[in-house]
Amino acid sequence: MRTDFDFPKGQLLGPVVFRPDFNQFEGIGSNQAWSLFFTAGQEDKALGLNSEAGRFFTNLLLAIGTAGILWATLFRNVL
Repeated sequence: MRTDFDFPKGQLLGPVVFRPDFNQFEGIGSNQAWSLFFTAGQEDKALGLNSEAGRFFTNLLLAIGTAGILWATLFRNVL
């Protein structure tokens, strides 16, 4: 993909996904994905290089979704 964004690194204030050194076709890990989510695409290494934080947030999201589904299933007749 060719872009017209040829700014020096010090002057580039846009999201990290538009930087020339960001490889969009390379797979990203959960830690990098959560960093991009929490910083609104500004930084991909905000949570560091340890993948435990990414796994924690992924498992937390799955647990909240599962708890919501179970809650709706078990207590749908209460009202």
